[in-house]
Amino acid sequence: MVSSTSEQPKPKSRRKPPSKKVLEGQIFSDKSVWTVHHGVLEPTLQANADDENRLFQVVGEKLPFSSLLAVKNHMRSRKLSRQGVYVAHDSMGCSRYVGRGNIFARLEARKKAYPLVLEYYSFYVVVNKIHEREVETLLIRAAGFLLEFNDRKKRVGLAPGNIRDYESGTVFYERHGKQKPVKKTIRKRAVIAKEA
Repeated sequence: MVSSTSEQPKPKSRRKPPSKKVLEGQIFSDKSVWTVHHGVLEPTLQANADDENRLFQVVGEKLPFSSLLAVKNHMRSRKLSRQGVYVAHDSMGCSRYVGRGNIFARLEARKKAYPLVLEYYSFYVVVNKIHEREVETLLIRAAGFLLEFNDRKKRVGLAPGNIRDYESGTVFYERHGKQKPVKKTIRKRAVIAKEA
C-alpha cells in the first residue's frame, strides 16, 4: 500500500539569502560628528553570489552633504557609475527632492539652490538602467510620512535603513558617528571612621 503522505520536495524559499557586510575603509570625516565608510555586501552562501538578482550596483543612504565630493571622487577612482537615482534630505532626514541622472551634479545643484534646508543625501545606482525610472517613481510616491507602511524598513529621521536589505555584491557607503570617549569614573568607598 502506498502512503498518501509521500514526501514532496519543499518549494524554494523566497526569503533573501543573508549577506555579510564587509567595510573596506573610511573615505570621509568631518572631524566632529560623521565619517563615511565604503564596503561591499558579500554573499554568505555560494548560491547567493548571483549578480543577476541585484537591483542596485551602488547605494549610499543619508550621507552628510559635506561628504559629496569625497564620495564622488572615490566612485570615480573605482570606475563606478555615477548615474542613478538620488534623494536630498533635510536636517531631520525627511526627503525633500527626488530625481535621477548625474547623481553628484544634480545633488550639488539642489544643495546650491537650498543651502539652509538640505543636510543629507542618498543615491542608488541601478544595475539595469531601464529600472531607474521605476525606482525614481517609487521613491517619489513613497516620500510622504503617511505613506510609510512597512514598519520593518521604515526610516523616518536620520537613521538609515539596514544595509543588508540590498542584494549581495552591492557596493555601499555608510555613515558612522564619532564614538564618544568613555569616561572612567572611580568610585570612592566611604571611609568609616573608627570610633574608639
